[in-house]
Amino acid sequence: MAVSVVSFRIEEDPPARLDKALSRDVPDEAALSRSRLGKLIEGGAVAVNGATITNPRFRTGEGDEIEIRVEEADESHIGAEEIPLEVLYEDDDLIVVNKPAGMVVHPAPGSPGGTLVNALIHHCGESLSGVGGEKRPGIVHRIDKETSGLLVAAKSDRAHHGLAAQFEKHTVERHYLAICYGVPDQNDPRLHGVKGTSFEPGNILKIQTHLGRHKTDRQRQAVSFHGGRHAVTRARIVQALGEPPVAALTECWLETGRTHQIRVHMAHVGHALIGDPVYGGRRKLNAKAVGDVGQAAALDFSRQALHAATLGFVHPVTGEELRFAAPLPQDMADLLVALGGEAPDV
Repeated sequence: MAVSVVSFRIEEDPPARLDKALSRDVPDEAALSRSRLGKLIEGGAVAVNGATITNPRFRTGEGDEIEIRVEEADESHIGAEEIPLEVLYEDDDLIVVNKPAGMVVHPAPGSPGGTLVNALIHHCGESLSGVGGEKRPGIVHRIDKETSGLLVAAKSDRAHHGLAAQFEKHTVERHYLAICYGVPDQNDPRLHGVKGTSFEPGNILKIQTHLGRHKTDRQRQAVSFHGGRHAVTRARIVQALGEPPVAALTECWLETGRTHQIRVHMAHVGHALIGDPVYGGRRKLNAKAVGDVGQAAALDFSRQALHAATLGFVHPVTGEELRFAAPLPQDMADLLVALGGEAPDV
C-alpha cells in the first residue's frame, strides 16, 4: 500500500497536546482532520523529532519537526449499490443530494443496505478521496428515514473536517417544511402556558428545552429540562389549513440539531406532525373544516410530514457561500392540496 509522508514544523505558542498542535499546524493540503490525526498518532504513524509518539497528550514545543505517515485510503467495508440519486451539487470535496422519504442515511443493524451511503459510494466511485482513512462519504448530519430533503456529505477529509466544524458551531442554515395538527399561533393562550415556549417578533414560535432518550422507549426522544442536551427549534406559520383552521404548513428551523428534534418539539407544544407514527398519533381532522378528502388524506398519510427544504453553508474548501432548496415532494404537496393549501415556493 502506498504511503505518503507529511512533514512540517510546529509553529510558535503551540497547544499543550500533540493532537491539538498537529490539528492547528498540519498543512491544509494534507486534508487531515483532528479525529484522523488522533488515529494516526495512536497507530504509530506520527514522529516528533524522529521519535514515534503514540500518546495524543504528548507535550510538543515550537520548532518540533513532525513527520506523519499516511497510507492511501482503504476501500470501504460498506458495499456500493446502484441506487438513483437526485444530486443538486457535486465537486471534488462534497455532494448535496435530495434524499427521498423511506431511505436510511447510514447502514445499521436493521438497515444493512439500500442506504444513502451505499448509493453515494456507487455514485462517487473513485472520486472519494477518503474520510478517516477509508474511501467513504463523510456523513456530518442525518435526517430521519421517513423525512425527505437536503443533505450534504463530504467526499474528502478536509471537507468533512470543515463541514463538521460548521455543524458544531450551529452556523449551517437548515429550514424544514412540516404539516402539523393545529395552528401554532401566538394568539393561542394555551401555547403561552407550555413550558419552554415563547414567541419572537413575526409570530415566530421558539421552543427551548433539553432532549434525551425516553426513559422507557429507547427508540424515542423526550423533552426534559434538567438532563439531556440543549435544543432550540423555531417555527412560523406558512399557511393555515382548513376553515376554521385545523392544521398548518409550518417552516421550522434549527438552532441545534438533535435526534428527532422538530418532531419531538412540535409534539411537545401540541402541534405534532401529521403522519408521525412515533410522536403524532392519528388524530382525525374535522371534516367540516377540511372536507372528507382532507380528513382521509391526513389519516392515510404514512410518514411524518417533514421535508428538509433548504440547506446553506460555507464551502469548507473554497469559502463560497452555498444555499440549496428542494420543493415539497409529491406526497406532501398532495396532502397540502387536500387540506386546502397551495404548494409554496422554496
